[in-house]
Amino acid sequence: MARKDITMTPDEVLAFLEEPRTIQVATIGRDGSPHVAPMWYFVHEGKVAFRSFTKSQKIVNLKRDPRVTLLAEEGKTYAELRGVLIKGEARFVDDPAVILDWYGTLAGRYAFFGGEPTPDLDPNALDQAFGRFAAKNTGVIVEPIKVISWDHTKLGGAY
Repeated sequence: MARKDITMTPDEVLAFLEEPRTIQVATIGRDGSPHVAPMWYFVHEGKVAFRSFTKSQKIVNLKRDPRVTLLAEEGKTYAELRGVLIKGEARFVDDPAVILDWYGTLAGRYAFFGGEPTPDLDPNALDQAFGRFAAKNTGVIVEPIKVISWDHTKLGGAY
C-alpha cells in the first residue's frame, strides 16, 4: 500500500508559519560548518522575516553567504509531527524605521515583556522599548527556493 501524501498545501504551510513558534535558522560559517540559532519570526508578504543584531553570527554569515535554511516544527509523537523546512536566500532590510516596526510585529507575537505578547504597542511605547536597538539590527526576509513540509496528522494515526 502506498504511503499517504503528508505534504502540506501552500495554504497549510502559510497557516502553520502564521502560528507563533520558534524557528531554527541555519547559516554557513566561515569554515563551511553550519551555524544554527533559534529565532522568533513573522510572515511578511508570504515570506518568513526575522531581525537580529547586525554583529550576530547569523547576520555576519548571511552577509558573506546569503544561503539560509529554516526549520519550523512541532509534535511530541510520530502521529503529531508537522513541520516546514525552507531553503532560501536572505534579502536584507537595514532601515531602522522598518526594523522598529518589525519589533512591534514580533512583540505582538512573542512575550518580550512578562508572560504575554504585547500587540498594538503605541509608537511612543514601541520607540521607548526598542528604538535604541533598531539601528543596530538587520532584518532578513527569506526568499524561498525550496519548501519541504510534512504533516503526520494526515496519516490518521497509521505509520
